[in-house]
Amino acid sequence: MFRKLLLFFLAPALACCEPDAAMNDKANAPAEVPKVPDGAEVITLGAGCFWCIEAAYKQLDGVYFATSGYMGGTVANPTYEQICTKTTGHAEVVQVVFDPKKISAERVLAWFWDLHDPTTLNKQGADEGPQYRSAIFYHNEAQKTLADASKKAAQENFDKPIVTEITAAATFYPAEKYHQNYYEQNKSKNPYCKYVVEPKLKKLKLKH
Repeated sequence: MFRKLLLFFLAPALACCEPDAAMNDKANAPAEVPKVPDGAEVITLGAGCFWCIEAAYKQLDGVYFATSGYMGGTVANPTYEQICTKTTGHAEVVQVVFDPKKISAERVLAWFWDLHDPTTLNKQGADEGPQYRSAIFYHNEAQKTLADASKKAAQENFDKPIVTEITAAATFYPAEKYHQNYYEQNKSKNPYCKYVVEPKLKKLKLKH
């Protein structure tokens, strides 16, 4: 009961990040996208706020990089402020680069389904809007086939229909530098990290 009351009063602080005008120009500049190593595979995933997704995938052995960014919209080089208007069509995503010899795409997707609620349209917890939609952006036909099969299998674990979109990857725009590795840099300062991201990470560790 206490936890429910606490979450109720903290609700405004438990939404994913708001634009921070106090950030300097360097922090607000887009991050650099790491070079994909030879033999690595890339998949791009949207599952609500990218702080959660990035932090989760960085735990996985075999994942080279997890970079927060934007995909699926109509505006080139969008800023976070533009994304927050809910008019650009982009989803908050994490581009996951992994070594298929160490971790399978199936396991990457297994984490995806457990990382969020794929039955809520444009909503994850206190985060609402099309930028928080559930989405798998595939980078080749094999990934599309795998994503479709994974979605069908995952449906058995949910009472409501999964609304996750499965779409060919478009241009990936890396988010601003201050969004990258956000959980690790802010877990002791931001309530969202403590009450939203941290419980998800613990749940995933226990299950997987």
